[in-house]
Amino acid sequence: MQALPVRVPLVNEPWGILKSLNMARQNVLRIIPEIATLQPMVSGKTGKRWHMVMDPGAIRQILLERVDDYPKSVVTKNLLKPAIGDSLFIAEGAHWRWQRRAAAPVFSHRNVMNLSPIMTSAAERAAQRIAAAGPRAVNLLDEMVTTTFDVISDVTFSGGDTFDRDAVHGAIDDYIAEAGKISLFDILGAPDWIPRPGRMMSGKALKEMKGMADAAIEARATRGHDGTPDLLDLLLEGVDPKTKRQMNTAELRDNLLTFIVAGHETTALTLAWAMYLVAFDQGVQDRARAEAQAVLGDRAATGDDLDNLPYIRQIIDETLRLYPPAGVISRTAQKPDTLCDRAILPGDTVMIPIYALGRHQQLWDNADAFDPDRFADAKSIDRYAYLPFGDGPRICIGASFALQEAVIVLATLLARFRFRPVPGRDPEPVMILTLRPQGGVWLTAERV
Repeated sequence: MQALPVRVPLVNEPWGILKSLNMARQNVLRIIPEIATLQPMVSGKTGKRWHMVMDPGAIRQILLERVDDYPKSVVTKNLLKPAIGDSLFIAEGAHWRWQRRAAAPVFSHRNVMNLSPIMTSAAERAAQRIAAAGPRAVNLLDEMVTTTFDVISDVTFSGGDTFDRDAVHGAIDDYIAEAGKISLFDILGAPDWIPRPGRMMSGKALKEMKGMADAAIEARATRGHDGTPDLLDLLLEGVDPKTKRQMNTAELRDNLLTFIVAGHETTALTLAWAMYLVAFDQGVQDRARAEAQAVLGDRAATGDDLDNLPYIRQIIDETLRLYPPAGVISRTAQKPDTLCDRAILPGDTVMIPIYALGRHQQLWDNADAFDPDRFADAKSIDRYAYLPFGDGPRICIGASFALQEAVIVLATLLARFRFRPVPGRDPEPVMILTLRPQGGVWLTAERV
């Protein structure tokens, strides 16, 4: 029987509201019923009506055809607004549209490729740190968090502005750990003005972080930039072509913090899970190493290598199927609708459990198995069966940035090391805001 990588045990019995709350605070994915991997849609009531949708046609309806009728859920906004304000990630309607138009050129193919040398340098430093650790086990989760934060810091503040990177990193982690835990008030749909205790505790660190970001933005606006423009330069120059509006300091800061949080946390997790999976399957690792060594030799990967590393990219795609950083997309229905012949009422919570979608038995053969060859012909996969970056107008604006970075780092490391798992130290998939390998990804690294 084929060995399978770690997975979350899904629910096989009905739970009451208090047990659901307790499990959600420990691991959001634990509230997904097992039948969500078998059926096109599952509905219930836990304080308020909810629906989990796994049918690709219905998902297309939510994310593309009737996107304005399904704004981000109140729970999502309550969790994130204190940290990232009314930025692209949670803004709605006209306020979202003008910000998206202003920011879209920032992530053009040309601009993302121009930032690839920063990713290459960070991958090189990661390889040097792993080599220096010697034969002892290394926590690749910590290494990948360090690497991707190096990248996002350098592409955001390349001029060395007065921005305390460690303080910002610490404030973000503290906020996710404390404020990201779902409150009973969220599940019951209580108004925003009712205080959520954990989120109140995080206020001081957030205030300091926003103050540092504001100071750095104003300093850069005064000084200007030299050389290749970084993320902050591009945002400062960004103009909505329709309204000619530019972001003010608060809007720039909120979007910058959004990119810092999303741009390092999610890519770090993808890389950490990818490292776990290639250590889990040595055959896949051998094949990926052969590809990486043939293309790279002794050097680190660059943006120009991406088209020549298709199997490494398939590993990243398969990792995102099994362990999507955003394990659940949540929306609140605004108008009556019908999904999978089921009535949707205004106020209903409509969830797309990306974790269950990627493991759905009707959409994927041997769904819990690690098999990068599923993505050898990506066009054969239903667009709405695989959604690590969402889809429709609100598809992740930084998807190409994240994929480029992940391939560069993974190829660089696999070309130089053989990674093996540490017995008894398998990670546990746990999602609060993102799907993390709890306990770390402990591997030994041997030079090849």
